[in-house]
Amino acid sequence: MDPIKNPFSPGAGSPPPELVGRDPDLEQARILLGRIQQKKSEKSMLLTGLRGVGKTVLLKEIQRLAKDSGYRTIFIEAQENKPLGSLIIPYLRSLLFDLNRMAGISAKVRRALAVLRSFIGAVQLTIRDLTISIDIDPEEGTADSGDLEIDLPDLLIAIGEAAEDRRCSVAVFIDEIQYFSQKELGSLIVAMHRVQQHRLPIVLFAAGLPILPSLAGEAKSYSERLFNFPDIGALSFEDAAKALQEPAQAAGVMFQPPALEEIYRLTKGYPYFLQEWGYQAWNLALTSPITLEVVQAATEVVISRLDKNFFRVRFERLTPNEKFFLRAMAELGPGVHRIGEIADLLIIKPTSLSPVRADLIRKGMIYSPAYGEIAFTVPLFDRFMIRAIPELKLPV
Repeated sequence: MDPIKNPFSPGAGSPPPELVGRDPDLEQARILLGRIQQKKSEKSMLLTGLRGVGKTVLLKEIQRLAKDSGYRTIFIEAQENKPLGSLIIPYLRSLLFDLNRMAGISAKVRRALAVLRSFIGAVQLTIRDLTISIDIDPEEGTADSGDLEIDLPDLLIAIGEAAEDRRCSVAVFIDEIQYFSQKELGSLIVAMHRVQQHRLPIVLFAAGLPILPSLAGEAKSYSERLFNFPDIGALSFEDAAKALQEPAQAAGVMFQPPALEEIYRLTKGYPYFLQEWGYQAWNLALTSPITLEVVQAATEVVISRLDKNFFRVRFERLTPNEKFFLRAMAELGPGVHRIGEIADLLIIKPTSLSPVRADLIRKGMIYSPAYGEIAFTVPLFDRFMIRAIPELKLPV
């Protein structure tokens, strides 16, 4: 069939042709946005889930809802080894310039710009290559201490007061939030707590790996009272079939039921993989309907693409010891495993695995759903590790 008309869109953060199975999360976001606009307290949302479940797509859909409701929005992607302070400054600068362009002169907006100028000055003392500036005098004594946990709350309060003065609301979106340090995450939590106490019109939506609730709890013990943590998981068979069937039907194409069942068996309902299998099955099919045989033929192509791109880019970031650790995890099969099981398999003491385990958690390759347990953050990565390293060579 015509690949130009292919409705499926595999890619990191690419919106699928049909967003299914996320209605409860979108409704929760809609209520949150509405309550903040009415100056009513409500918990911000920190979405959690494995890679490939569509957290970024969901964040962007919530951002669209916020814009449609009149919110000013900023969307930030956290990065490894990039400090929160320098990362957020350009976005807040653009936001305040946007508020400043609204009709009439606002002392609150000008003050927020002055506070941001103070914040920039403090950040520049530790990050020498930060060249962003604002042509306005700083407000001395506010957001200029150099302590992020003191300065960020002062800055967000000033921005919230400016937005309130302009009779608008602000939604901050942060993807991959688990990359922030404990100090940075704690500072952000404190800032949102202060904003909520003042009933200012700022709301936070963020997304991260399943370790996010524990990271937030370790950063600030009251985080569970400040945020909701929706678990964004794989789709049910019914939703997965809908995600494949409805876009295809709109283009005049059908999937046979056995084809849908096979794709679900292979993908376990993870949205990213559904798009990959749908995309390749469409391109290989000569006519409608798409059959089980077409899906089986497409599987070889999909696995090759995933191995060369989705999986390989993560594999190449690993040290030999980390690869050895993950290969041992893969030997035990999918799901959650105890550190002791891996140590027994490798015939070594569990304590000797602690440094590698910590590095893999920091890199976002594994997470700990409970004390002493670990699991892959990337669905189907166990199968890739076996393909990449066919034989697990144990110590002699």
